[in-house]
Amino acid sequence: MDDYQPLACDLYDYLEIACMHRYQLAIELIDGSHLLGQALTTQTTAKEEFLLIRTNDGEQRLRMDRLLAITPQDADASFGRVLLNGNRC
Repeated sequence: MDDYQPLACDLYDYLEIACMHRYQLAIELIDGSHLLGQALTTQTTAKEEFLLIRTNDGEQRLRMDRLLAITPQDADASFGRVLLNGNRC
């Protein structure tokens, strides 16, 4: 596994908002795959950060530096599509 690259702080805030409101997210990963899941929480280990989501297959933990973009599917979401893979801390 390659070294973790942290998200820029302002981008991390969008993930926190998504979790706080339990938004349903369309998630684009840097490998080109897509997921649909409800944002639950963020998790931090000593070396990595993760987004925990609930999908039809159960809970999944996604390493944040693998996320390309998130788009809330909720009509009343406070933000639209956010590109996460552009700026890093």
